[in-house]
Amino acid sequence: MSEYHVQVATAAQKIATLLNAKQANIAEVGIILGSGLSGLTEKVDAQQCFAYSELPGFSVTSAPGHAGKLICGRYQSKRVVIADGRLHPYEGWSAQDVVRPVYLMAKLGVKTLIITNAAGGLNSDYNPGDVMLITDHINLTGLNPLIGSNDETVGLRFPDMSSAYVANLRQTVVQNNPDIRQGVYVGVMGPSLETSAERRYLRSVGADAVGMSTVLEVIAANHCGLDVLGLSAITNVATGGPEQQADTIEQVLANAAVAGAEISKIIETLLAEN
Repeated sequence: MSEYHVQVATAAQKIATLLNAKQANIAEVGIILGSGLSGLTEKVDAQQCFAYSELPGFSVTSAPGHAGKLICGRYQSKRVVIADGRLHPYEGWSAQDVVRPVYLMAKLGVKTLIITNAAGGLNSDYNPGDVMLITDHINLTGLNPLIGSNDETVGLRFPDMSSAYVANLRQTVVQNNPDIRQGVYVGVMGPSLETSAERRYLRSVGADAVGMSTVLEVIAANHCGLDVLGLSAITNVATGGPEQQADTIEQVLANAAVAGAEISKIIETLLAEN
């Protein structure tokens, strides 16, 4: 096993020991919360909370709206582990740093990973406060967490990404939310927000929403065999047209909270039925 995955296993063992549980039997579902979306944690029956800084190999997030902690407990009768906040490459972290929580969740027994994010609406039909169900993604970060030697005990050297977001999970969400937006998410590096020309370009290549996260985590999740569902909180209009307004982080977080309430309902219903 590589040194990287030894650190992941060590973090998993520390959590298991504190919870007096077997390492691969702690959680069924993993949830990663994006900017301004931590409200869901209020509904979790938390058993234990770990700051990232307490876990071997983990780093501290500096992004606004990201608490940087791991919560183990129950939500809708499911055993869950929640990453309340994430790391981003724009903070200076490597792709491998960013996806460490994904591999840790897999070690803790997670089979289904729900990823949320805050995103700008490239699609002119989208409004701030909407929720978009991610059908696919485009990775324009220039990064991939699988670069380097591959650990065959974790996953394949060349994992298939043609169905990165599992169809049956998306179908369940749509059945319960027939009017939900559905679209393609594009991940960029950041931290500067996109120029108007870049926004128009991203829309022209098939993206409906743009953000600075998610794509690396989804690659890692597919690498280690997790089923993925993705939900974007549309936080701002990002069409790049002549009416384009300047965005602020305060507006982004406020609109993320509005969409976050709907995302919580979607996840609650999904977990109740699966």
